[in-house]
Amino acid sequence: MAILSGQITAAPDSRYYHWEELRRRPPPDGISSEEWWLGVKLARAQGRRELPLPDTEGRRFGYVLTDEALSLLHRIDQQAAGRIGLPEDVASPRDRDRYLVSGLMEEAIASSLLEGAATTREEAKKLLRSNRSPRTDAERMVVNNYLTMMHIGANRSAPLTMDEVSEIHRRVTEGTLTRPENAGRMQQPGEPRVDIGHPTDPDRIYHVPPPAELLPERMESLVEFANNLESEPFVHPVVRAIAMHFYLAYLHPFVDGNGRTARALFYRSMLRQGYWLAEYLSISRLLRRAQTPYGEAFLHTETDDSDFTYFLLHQLDIVARSIEELWTYLDAKAAELRRAERALRGDSTFNHRQIALLGRALRRPDDYYTIRSHQTTHGITYPTSHQDLKDLHSRGLLERYRVGREYRFIPIPDRLSDLFGT
Repeated sequence: MAILSGQITAAPDSRYYHWEELRRRPPPDGISSEEWWLGVKLARAQGRRELPLPDTEGRRFGYVLTDEALSLLHRIDQQAAGRIGLPEDVASPRDRDRYLVSGLMEEAIASSLLEGAATTREEAKKLLRSNRSPRTDAERMVVNNYLTMMHIGANRSAPLTMDEVSEIHRRVTEGTLTRPENAGRMQQPGEPRVDIGHPTDPDRIYHVPPPAELLPERMESLVEFANNLESEPFVHPVVRAIAMHFYLAYLHPFVDGNGRTARALFYRSMLRQGYWLAEYLSISRLLRRAQTPYGEAFLHTETDDSDFTYFLLHQLDIVARSIEELWTYLDAKAAELRRAERALRGDSTFNHRQIALLGRALRRPDDYYTIRSHQTTHGITYPTSHQDLKDLHSRGLLERYRVGREYRFIPIPDRLSDLFGT
């Protein structure tokens, strides 16, 4: 039979369909939908790889590395770990810090909005940039997420512990819970567990968490999995990070804040395993745009023999698209810098020496300039050099400070960006 010989193993478009999707499509000639599903399941069982993460019934979650999964993993490896670095035009330390802070802000804001924070992206960015104290629960959630991401970046190399998971949860929920004592505290036996509703249909339950009695053992499995980077059989680092995101959300060990904690563990795992670009990414922004597919991927995993492949494919696509968005943004910023330099050359209010200095400042905002260095570079007199720098200082483009008997002039990136639209 074609089914038993493995000839009928997948949908014609190679999609990884759940039964609820497959049964709505016409089966191959000569077989029923049920027979088609049997063939698909047999093929998946042969390629299934187990994770040391048990479901409520004790069965391990497993996954299949489909062609789509392998292709996405290859793209992520190339662009998030193996690519040499940021575009040269935006590769200075100060620029990297600026893009990093921007990425952390985006993830903190999007993660909060995904959890229902009553604020807007614009208001949240103003809050973070102003560094003022939060005034509402929504603002507190944004600040908490931002500070948690900073904490994760600073502690990326340390092994995960139960105390660290609790600390991450405490940080993302601080000041936002009805009962503050629940921050960082797992639910205990006898406490009512909170069912998880569908993102766009709260009356539809798509996950019932395991009993609280199972949490200590299951959480220990998660921590061990996070730290066992040399495990056999091999688990791809990105698969590991996504599995940690999924499993924390699946266990739902805390009263609230599980989604934010799960996404934080994903970032932590990616950074610890060498995916340096993850620190600049915002997966929550893409998740917020399409919350229904996220919920369905979770539901399909739980209703099809703990097949983690559904969630894995969904998240791999989210990560890959997040990386592509980042590189598109960085390439655009590099192009803006080049356009700004061309605009400088056409601005008659600056002399050619000032244009050269500002062009360098756009690319290397960490450099500083002295009257002597500017004089030497352009072969001019000391007074002329002084006048060039004094003029740029008076326009608010350079900051001046004294070191001993020497004045140093450093670029003010925000003023340069405002002036040249970068």
